[in-house]
Amino acid sequence: MVSNMKLQDKVAIVTGAGRGIGRAIAKNFASEGAKVVINYSKSEKESQSLAQEIKNDGGTALVVKADVSKPNDVKELVKKTMDEFGRVDILVNNAGVLIPARFLDSTEEMWDMTIDVNLKGSYLCSKEVATIMLDQKKGKIINISSVCGLVQKTALGNTPYVASKAGVIGLTRSLAVNLGPTINVNAIAPGVIDTDMVSFFTPERMNVIVDETPVKRIGKPEEIAAAALFLASDESDYITGEVITVSGGRGMR
Repeated sequence: MVSNMKLQDKVAIVTGAGRGIGRAIAKNFASEGAKVVINYSKSEKESQSLAQEIKNDGGTALVVKADVSKPNDVKELVKKTMDEFGRVDILVNNAGVLIPARFLDSTEEMWDMTIDVNLKGSYLCSKEVATIMLDQKKGKIINISSVCGLVQKTALGNTPYVASKAGVIGLTRSLAVNLGPTINVNAIAPGVIDTDMVSFFTPERMNVIVDETPVKRIGKPEEIAAAALFLASDESDYITGEVITVSGGRGMR
């Protein structure tokens, strides 16, 4: 039988996969035939639960703890993936932090943590898998940025987060040039998505966000996962260095 699964037998590492957008991406990839490496830093219980869920549905999952901001952790993450599966076809740099603070209220510690996880983590993970993908003659890297990184009015008050997500877009475009034509590197810029990361929004703030959004609601993690699936599949082989905005129209330029 010919499988219609878009990621049949592909190996995908999804960082920060225990919760939110990462969890939705890992589940979607597994349902499309991928062997999924569920990376987490703190969400062990959620990650193990996700792995069991995937296995119960007939899929394959490996759980690996690693702080993506630490080079040795990243090396171990990729090593465990290679030891288990022998290849890496897809990397989703999803792990991220958001510490609510305007510029004058932010601290150097907040800045360092945000840049280290959101931007440095994407750099380290991409560098670690790049040589593997180049040897395989194909690979897909997908970076999760944000509409905040597109220099729009959306949440520009959160300086460290905005800077990190703008950096992810710059990193995406640079990697697309440096790793082409073998590896496709693209980014997704979500709008406000229904995850723990936006739980600090007041009801009043959320009402404003919904009012500013043409589709009049916030997004679902599964809607980001759908975009990630497209970029991970062969259907996107002629797309690289691009940013797909999934925001319900909020923040259009």
